[in-house]
Amino acid sequence: MSRDEEEDQQMHDAADGNAEPEIPKEALAEYFGASYPTIAQFADRLREEGELRGLIGPREVPRIWDRHILNSAAVVPFLPERGLIADIGSGAGLPGVVVAAMRPDATVYLVEPMERRCAWLAEIASDLALSNIEIKRGRAEEYHGAFECDAVTSRAVAALDKLVRLSLPLVRPGGEMIVLKGRNVAREIEPARKALRRLRGAEPEIVDAATIPGVETTTVVRIVRQTGSR
Repeated sequence: MSRDEEEDQQMHDAADGNAEPEIPKEALAEYFGASYPTIAQFADRLREEGELRGLIGPREVPRIWDRHILNSAAVVPFLPERGLIADIGSGAGLPGVVVAAMRPDATVYLVEPMERRCAWLAEIASDLALSNIEIKRGRAEEYHGAFECDAVTSRAVAALDKLVRLSLPLVRPGGEMIVLKGRNVAREIEPARKALRRLRGAEPEIVDAATIPGVETTTVVRIVRQTGSR
């Protein structure tokens, strides 16, 4: 794992202690609205089964909401309400399952190469009645040319250079790559410029995305795939 990828992995690690910040259920219900019951079920399943099934580490279990669910939800306001969205390297379903619950009118592809994780994702999609989810077993690059999305997202998958090469070929012209990254993502932009030029990626926009007051903000990177030749 590269140094940049290690920094992204910190989004999965518990920081100062294992106690989850006190987040009132009322605040969660207000933030998530109609999707709250589904997302609360997903959080419960992650808490109960995530460590056992190798989806999250033991130190992460007490911080499901702030470190995983809300962190994933931070990307949703930047995603389209309809159309096709892909989450590459979906793993435990972060952010893909959260996206599917919060964007019920969109189709969400969960792209994941590992069979046991795909089995988990299939169970979750069925048990939570998320009929807008489709699971695509395989690596992102295996689907280049197979479909084009309105938006492609991911969380803690790779450094930006590699992520551009994996994601932008799946984005339709005019669509966006919208990904969750670590705090120091700005230093990843220069090494990614060659891939951005080749794949018609516009200048990356770095956004500090907030969810519930008192919960740490999330760094989101937006890259439009430009139309035409460059």
